[in-house]
Amino acid sequence: MSNQQPAVSNAFQTFLHDAPQHAQVLMQMVQGLAQASALDQKTEELAYLAVLAALRMESGIPFHVQSAKQAGASRAEVISAILVGLPAAGHSITQVLPSALAAYDQE
Repeated sequence: MSNQQPAVSNAFQTFLHDAPQHAQVLMQMVQGLAQASALDQKTEELAYLAVLAALRMESGIPFHVQSAKQAGASRAEVISAILVGLPAAGHSITQVLPSALAAYDQE
C-alpha cells in the first residue's frame, strides 16, 4: 500500500480552487462526521463507495477506492461494496466497476 494521497476529480479540484470558503466549510463537516462515526476508516470508505455507486457519482470513485485501499480494503471488498446496492439501485451500479477496478489496480 502506498502512502500517496489519492488524486481528487477535476470537478472537486475546481470546487476547492474556485470556492475555497465553501470547500473549507465542507471539509470541516466531513472531518466532524468522521470523528462522530462509529465506523472504522475502511468500513466508512467502503460504505461511501456504495453510496457513490448508487448515486452514479463516478467522478468520486477513484479517490475513494484509493482511500479504501490505503485503509486496508481488498479488491474483493471494493467490488462487494459497490455491488451491495444492486438489488435496490439496479444494474446501473455496475457502471462504476471499470473505474473502481482501474483505480484499485494502479500502483
